[in-house]
Amino acid sequence: MLGGEEEKDPDAERKEEERQEALRQQEEERKAKYARMEAERESIRQGIRDKYGIKKKEEKEAEAQAAMEQASEGSLTRPKKAIPAGCGNEEEEEESIVDTVMKFLPGPLQDMFNKK
Repeated sequence: MLGGEEEKDPDAERKEEERQEALRQQEEERKAKYARMEAERESIRQGIRDKYGIKKKEEKEAEAQAAMEQASEGSLTRPKKAIPAGCGNEEEEEESIVDTVMKFLPGPLQDMFNKK
């Protein structure tokens, strides 16, 4: 008693295995139950989509991508590519417009604006 030794149940290992098996079985049943519930919900969702003509998000994205690819093939109206950095800054455009206007002003007016 003082040594701290416990009596080992000869059936303890078998009981533990049975308990583990029961837990695995319960987990499988739970997963199957939720899979059935989700399948039922999806069938209801699909019925609603069919009734109102709604498409799934994935279908919408796939159709939009296909439409973009089809429209851009050999078309002059394909989507524009992104402008590289440094090309077409608004400040540069405004300065170029001011410079263009300055070219058409008479000499004395140009001098007035350049004195700033």
